Amino acid sequence: MHLWLMLVLTFTTGINDAVGYLGLDKVFTGNMTGNVVVLGMALAGGSGLPVLGPALALVGFMAGAAVGGRTLRYAGPAWSPRTTALFASVAVVMLALAAVLFAAGDEPARPVQVTVTTLAALAMGVQAAAARHVAVKDVTTVVVTSTITGLAADSPFGSGKGGGTIRRFAAVALILVGAGIGVLLLKVHLGWALLLAGVVIAAATALGAWHERAHRGGAEARAGGRAV
Repeated sequence: MHLWLMLVLTFTTGINDAVGYLGLDKVFTGNMTGNVVVLGMALAGGSGLPVLGPALALVGFMAGAAVGGRTLRYAGPAWSPRTTALFASVAVVMLALAAVLFAAGDEPARPVQVTVTTLAALAMGVQAAAARHVAVKDVTTVVVTSTITGLAADSPFGSGKGGGTIRRFAAVALILVGAGIGVLLLKVHLGWALLLAGVVIAAATALGAWHERAHRGGAEARAGGRAV
């Protein structure tokens, strides 16, 4: 279940990055490697590349990851009520940002764009920290570089070890599909893409919380039966 939920969140990252890069001045909200590269090129004089947006997105992402790490510092199981709260907060932020974009019209002002990308990056930092705690191998939900590395390195053309191929391929495919859907929704309105991301994250969070309660209830019932 955790694998599928993290794959779903990976899909939403593709949507968010499509919105940030194509719709909001070339800023990635999930892929911080991309922001570092864009920022480096901009500082070196890259024509037309933004500095403020990627810089604030980096700060926001780190702040979100720090909040996530602090919240889960003493959390026990991979998915706990604290994990649910963090993922739920990400969904709330996405839905709120969608409302902001709808209110801002077809062409949001520069301050609105920077605010949206910074807060979206903060939310993605929270999601990344929570996903790191859930610890599904090869699925960080925000980047797939290491996933692609493992996919190629363990393939028959690499070490031939295999293992995890389907999981890795699914992560790459879903972030790709998410980015494509994000682009299609951008043609209608920026807000629709973040709205979809928020709804999907909320649904994944609710399913994860239900699964966690059911699993915990089953474990308690088994423990009670053994005690009797």
